[in-house]
Amino acid sequence: MSIGKTFRHGQILRLVTDQRIANQEELRRRLATQKLRVTQATLSRDLQELRLVKTHDGYKTAAAMPEESAPLPHLARALGEFLLDIRPAENMLVLKTPPSGAQPLAAAVDGAKFPEIAGTIAGDDTVLIITPNKKTRLSLQKKIEDLVK
Repeated sequence: MSIGKTFRHGQILRLVTDQRIANQEELRRRLATQKLRVTQATLSRDLQELRLVKTHDGYKTAAAMPEESAPLPHLARALGEFLLDIRPAENMLVLKTPPSGAQPLAAAVDGAKFPEIAGTIAGDDTVLIITPNKKTRLSLQKKIEDLVK
């Protein structure tokens, strides 16, 4: 990590700890007053790397949040929002979603980096997850079903 990035991360943590920052634009403006100019994309990456979570009280570190109010992991949230049905097929899982729900669900599945997954393909309302064999498909299916419960 570069010295500039390390310094910027430190300033972001200081700002969100010392005061309520409601959104990324407000945080970007506060950083600019300290002569730290960042793009929205860089700021978004910084927030993710620092594991900062947006709450109704502004940004907080995930570790600082009480366990029961911590947000669901991204995949669990996506499954709750988009998953309609899980259909096993030999070494594959077919996840059915509402129209336009497959892309965000596939992105969340890919982001979870399950070792069982050889690849994913998303259409409009269907995500196809390919695993090396039936045994790994069963393991993955159980993990996904546990997240939905």
